[in-house]
Amino acid sequence: MKKMLILLLLGMSFVFSACAASGGSSTTIDVKMTDFKFEPTHFTIPAGKEITINARNDGAVLHEFVIMKYGENVGDNFGDEDEENIYWEIELAPGGSNSATFTAPSDPGEYQVVCGTEGHFFAGMVGDLTVVAGE
Repeated sequence: MKKMLILLLLGMSFVFSACAASGGSSTTIDVKMTDFKFEPTHFTIPAGKEITINARNDGAVLHEFVIMKYGENVGDNFGDEDEENIYWEIELAPGGSNSATFTAPSDPGEYQVVCGTEGHFFAGMVGDLTVVAGE
């Protein structure tokens, strides 16, 4: 009986933690970069809050996690003309990892996330960031 109760409580804790993780925003971004994708590809953060990013490059080449400014999107390929439209970025060498903080944009909405390394956007290394108000 005790074992069943423990298993039931353990199972319920997994369900509740999964529900909490699936909704709402987070002040932490955990991202893995590989050749040529982000894992995960979607992030939700609260507007105007301090955000911690824990980034890891498991790829064989340099990767960047670049958040474009609100309303700005890369055209056919990431290039010099996109540099002025960057909100925030972090760059990692192959096998590298880093934790950094930045202040989330104050404007709620969808922001494009790309790898700024030449050719990586074209290869499909993109994601999106949702900034939500009032959390």
